[in-house]
Amino acid sequence: MNSFQAYLIMGFDHITDLNGYDHILFIIALCAIYQITEWKRILVLVTAFTIGHSITLAVATLQLFTYRTDVVEFLIPVTILLTAIFNLFYKVPKSYSLSNPTKPQYSRYFLAMGFGLIHGLGFSNYLRSLLGKEESIWQPLLAFNIGLELGQLIIVAIFVIVASLFERILNTNRRDWNLVLSGAVGGIALILIQKTWIF
Repeated sequence: MNSFQAYLIMGFDHITDLNGYDHILFIIALCAIYQITEWKRILVLVTAFTIGHSITLAVATLQLFTYRTDVVEFLIPVTILLTAIFNLFYKVPKSYSLSNPTKPQYSRYFLAMGFGLIHGLGFSNYLRSLLGKEESIWQPLLAFNIGLELGQLIIVAIFVIVASLFERILNTNRRDWNLVLSGAVGGIALILIQKTWIF
């Protein structure tokens, strides 16, 4: 296995590791309002998040600026809580079809990218510990980011499929599903905020 493959697997394992479930929770919160038919919109949303965390992952790994890790650990669950709260105020379209899609919410894409900047700082601590004495960090950085993106897409695919099955089996409407899921994610985020409280 070459270095590129090794860092790609590390990135994939890092995002799918259940011990780091805060990032998984954020991805779930991002996608909670969407249905499986809106997979293109979900893909754009996850990619926006990836762009955001790739920027700060690169900058922080290159040590171009310093930051307090305890502040980042506190801010990550804050982003999860805010996303869950925004979901609660989301107005579910009366109808949606592939031939008549709803208008995309560009503000949500920018939100995902902005919150991705914070999550990237959280990823950077792990990546820096892996780099050691690598002569160049660009290839490991690229491989790690691709691994993260692949992991995120798999998490999203599993979540959207399971959510779709639950909605059909339990015969729940989209609005109720969003309220229950976002409420649960928000509750977990509050517990994480309490654990990482820095004030």
